[in-house]
Amino acid sequence: MTPEAVAVPVLMPPVVCMNLQAAQNLIQDAGVFFSRSEDASGAGRMQVNDSNWIVVDQTPAVGMPIEEGDAVLSVVKLSEPNNC
Repeated sequence: MTPEAVAVPVLMPPVVCMNLQAAQNLIQDAGVFFSRSEDASGAGRMQVNDSNWIVVDQTPAVGMPIEEGDAVLSVVKLSEPNNC
């Protein structure tokens, strides 16, 4: 019998103040390939060009275990006021 592999949990990396594309790349590099983003202004805008947006908040917090779709990144356009 082959011993079963133990899954290593993927931990949420720190992505606040990164552009959205770089943040998604970092999450993917950690082993989770599907993350979500939402317009932090509340206007419901779509993030068409990910590199034109900056992450201003993230859920879950840094270091929390994540699976596919768990990471939610709140973003604004680079030219808009933000906390970064």
